[in-house]
Amino acid sequence: MKAIRNIEVLIVEDDLRIAEIQRLFIEKIEGFKAIGIASSYVEAKSFIEIMQPDLLLLDMYFPDMNGLDILKDIKQQSKQMDVIMMTAAKEIEKVQEAIKIGIFDYIIKPVAFERFKQSLRRYQEYYIKLSELEKGNFPVTQQQVDKLLRKEMNEKDRESLPKGIDRMTLEKVMVVLGKASPGLTAEIVAKEIGVSRTTARRYLEHLMSEEKIEADLTYGTVGRPERVYAIK
Repeated sequence: MKAIRNIEVLIVEDDLRIAEIQRLFIEKIEGFKAIGIASSYVEAKSFIEIMQPDLLLLDMYFPDMNGLDILKDIKQQSKQMDVIMMTAAKEIEKVQEAIKIGIFDYIIKPVAFERFKQSLRRYQEYYIKLSELEKGNFPVTQQQVDKLLRKEMNEKDRESLPKGIDRMTLEKVMVVLGKASPGLTAEIVAKEIGVSRTTARRYLEHLMSEEKIEADLTYGTVGRPERVYAIK
């Protein structure tokens, strides 16, 4: 089984200095990978077709196009990728049009790293939740849809987690378990998400206490029996 791959990001920006800053920002955020920089409409179209990125960081103004043209192309062709507008455009009609076509976020330049990081982290949470639901292959509930659309933040989302438990890592554990049948040991989970076996066991036991997963014993030919964890 492969570990959860990085979210692949294509930067569409004609100012190469700004594009390089965005690339450096991406490198500072775990779980993301910048796979290219496109500085024109032709390059952007070609890169999107060949690389099939998960996420575009898209400027509004180019010498040969309006960024909304790329956005429209993506939506019309049902490309499975999302877009964050990164632009100096402050006209309300531009913002409205971008939102109407379908963007994940709209960030006005100059971009502060903390705002940039906040947007990518929020996208990462969305991406992981969506991946988990896709792996489940069952009808979604209203609550799950609301969470994807970020229209609801219930008490469970607001509550603080126990010391040593990070929500992002919890979600990664759930995604890994969602791919496995019938289940995984703590050692395998640790390898998949890149943590120690002790850390993986701590997260698995927390999920057990929350009744989100269950465990069973597996008996090998040698050694002690091991606990195998699986989503209920």
